[in-house]
Amino acid sequence: MRFAREALPFVLPLLALGLAGAFLGWKRAAFGLLVAALGVLLFFRIPHRSATAAPGVVLAPANGVITKIDRAEEASLGAEPAQRIVIFLSVFDVHVQRAPVGGRVVESIYTPGRKVAAFRADAGEVNENHWTVIADAAGRKFGVRQIAGLLARRVVTYLETGRAVERGELIGLIKFGSRVDLYVPADYRLEVRPGQKMIDGETVIARPAD
Repeated sequence: MRFAREALPFVLPLLALGLAGAFLGWKRAAFGLLVAALGVLLFFRIPHRSATAAPGVVLAPANGVITKIDRAEEASLGAEPAQRIVIFLSVFDVHVQRAPVGGRVVESIYTPGRKVAAFRADAGEVNENHWTVIADAAGRKFGVRQIAGLLARRVVTYLETGRAVERGELIGLIKFGSRVDLYVPADYRLEVRPGQKMIDGETVIARPAD
């Protein structure tokens, strides 16, 4: 299993303090710090995923549970409202995100904001977030919004406008509790429902209409 490089600023100080405590004979404190370092490291884990679904299938961009499915308008996706799948990530979920489809990044916008609880209905509008639009080979557009939560301190994205991306490729992460909204074209057939658990890069979200 790999770990995101963003873990280092959090893990190394805890590890150093834990080792220092052990050297000084502060066994309980050292043990607690080392356990904390391990817990933080696991938060930044990058499990192996295998995107083996058929071409054109949309995969989950994040680990977590679907809390809502509705329709929402986004100007950069076109005039017709897209299907929006809201995925809530607890602190125990994997917090890296992956591209739901392959294509080219046509929009990548960071918006600063607040840190209200990610399960609030207005979190996508008021919280810090990063909006990424990927256009596939046929020109269909898919949106991914990474949204910071109550405990999240920063949204990180690895993509910039114009970059080619493969389905299942890492696109970023959110630090410590968050939400990811996926926007799918209105004519796609959804394969998921509210309350369903997602596995990033593996769970099938939607398929092209027949």
